[in-house]
Amino acid sequence: MSRPVRVTLASTLAVLALVALAGCSFEPEEKTWEISGGIFGTRYHINVVLTDDRETLEDLSQGITEVLETVDASMSTWREDSELSRFNSSDEQSEWVPVSDPLFEVLTAAQRVSERSGGAFDITIGPVVNLWGFGPEGRPDKVPEDQVLADRLASTGFRFLELAPEKQAIRAGRKQYLDLSAIAKGYGVDAVARYLESEGVNRYLVEIGGEVRVSGRKPDGSAWRLAVEQPDAEGRQVNRVVAMDRNGMATSGDYRNYYESDGQRFSHTIDPATGRPVDHRLASVTVIDDSSMMADAWATAFTVLGFEEGYRLALQENLAVYFIVREGEGFETYHTPAFDTWLIE
Repeated sequence: MSRPVRVTLASTLAVLALVALAGCSFEPEEKTWEISGGIFGTRYHINVVLTDDRETLEDLSQGITEVLETVDASMSTWREDSELSRFNSSDEQSEWVPVSDPLFEVLTAAQRVSERSGGAFDITIGPVVNLWGFGPEGRPDKVPEDQVLADRLASTGFRFLELAPEKQAIRAGRKQYLDLSAIAKGYGVDAVARYLESEGVNRYLVEIGGEVRVSGRKPDGSAWRLAVEQPDAEGRQVNRVVAMDRNGMATSGDYRNYYESDGQRFSHTIDPATGRPVDHRLASVTVIDDSSMMADAWATAFTVLGFEEGYRLALQENLAVYFIVREGEGFETYHTPAFDTWLIE
C-alpha cells in the first residue's frame, strides 16, 4: 500500500511554498521538484522540471499515487486481493483467465526475457523464492531440505504458462504461483513515466526502489546523473556515474537483500535451474534499456547467469550492461560496448 506523498523542491528539499509577487512581470523560472512516497514495500522519488505551480504539482502527485496503486493492486504477491494473487490462489488455472492490460503487458515481457535468457529469468519460481524466505511466507527456521526443495522446484517452469494475445488471457499447464517482483517495479517506473508524458511533462526522473527512468534534461541543460553503486552491504559508495537524458536503468545485486544461516550467506536471487540462491563472483549488474521494465528483468537474468555467461548473452543481445565482479578482496568492472554511451569519464 502507498504512504503519504511529499512534494519538495529537489534542489533544497524545502517544502513547496508559492509566494505571490504583486506587480512583477517575469518569465516563470523552471525548477526541479521532487514528489516522493511509498509503494511496493519501498520508496519512490520522482523529479519533474516545472515552474512554480502548486495545483499542477498536487495533481501530478495524486495521479502518480493512482498509477502506482493500480500497479500494486494488479501485480503484488503481498496483497491477497491483487489480480495476481487471485490467479495464484485459483484452482482453475488450466482454463483461460482474462487479465488486465498492465498485467498482460508485464507477463508478455517476462516470458520474452525468459525465452531469450534460456530460463534464467522465470516468474514461476515464486514457490521456491517463498521457500527460501524472500516472499510473503517469511524467513524459514532452517535451510530447506533437498526433497522439499525438489518438490517445489518441480512445480515451476515458465513454459507451463501460456499467453493468448487475441483474448488477453493466461492459463497454466500445471498450477503455478507467479512472482513479478523482478519486473513489476520496473513496470511501475514506466507507468509513471507514461503518465507524466500524458500530462505534458517531458523532463523527469522516476525512481522506485532503485529502478529508474529519465527523459529530457535538468533546468540547467545538463543530463541526469545517476550512480552505479559499489557493492557494499555496510554503506553506500559510488562505483561509476552515468549521464542520461532518456531510457531506463535497473540494478540487481546480492549485497543488500540476503541473510546468513550457520555461517552461510543466501542471496534473494534464486537460480530457476537449481532452485538455490545464486553463488558466484558477480556482485552487481546494471542494465540500461528503452524501458525500466526490461532493464529490471534483464538485470535479474544476468545476476542468475553470472558474469561469464551473462556477458556473452549481453553482447549477443546488444544490451548496455555494467558488471561488477568480485576479484580477491576487491572488485573488477566490465561493461558491454553499448554501455559506453552513458558513462562519465
